[in-house]
Amino acid sequence: MSSVKKACICSLCTALCYVLPVAFHALALGAAFSPMHLPVLLCGLVCGWPYGLFCGLAGPVISCVLSGMPSPAQLIYMGPELCVYGLAAGVGMARIRTGRTAADIYLSLIPAMVLGRVAGGVVRAAFYLATAQSYTVAMWAGAYVVETLPGTAVQLVVLPALVLTLSRAGLIPRRYGTGGSAA
Repeated sequence: MSSVKKACICSLCTALCYVLPVAFHALALGAAFSPMHLPVLLCGLVCGWPYGLFCGLAGPVISCVLSGMPSPAQLIYMGPELCVYGLAAGVGMARIRTGRTAADIYLSLIPAMVLGRVAGGVVRAAFYLATAQSYTVAMWAGAYVVETLPGTAVQLVVLPALVLTLSRAGLIPRRYGTGGSAA
């Protein structure tokens, strides 16, 4: 895929980092469904790690400036979390080659989701420590695992289906060519 096409997809995903949270929060579904995570992970999966990293950095900053979501305090830990999502998803797709596109997507997506949540938790813990507040593993698990279960489920269903659909439609290159295994 050309760098121009990757830049266009990255720009669209970055814009979605603003649009999706506004829409989800208007329906009071924002925190549970983590809508900003979808375009960042998609960008990393489709365009690669440099674009995913950029989307994970620029998306929340632009959204914060335009809508106030995330708040500047949330941006401190959401920024690193989303950067790791885009970076890890892109690195995974570049390195993992099972011969099955769906397997490659899941084997890239799941570690990216785990690593992003760990990065967000580490930065959040450092933030709490710097402000003399306590932060426990139970607080991390509540914020990054339990409260985001609906969003995790959506990410695991929607993102692979979307990447496969874009590939089959010819909007992004097929991973294993026309004769290779797409599923």
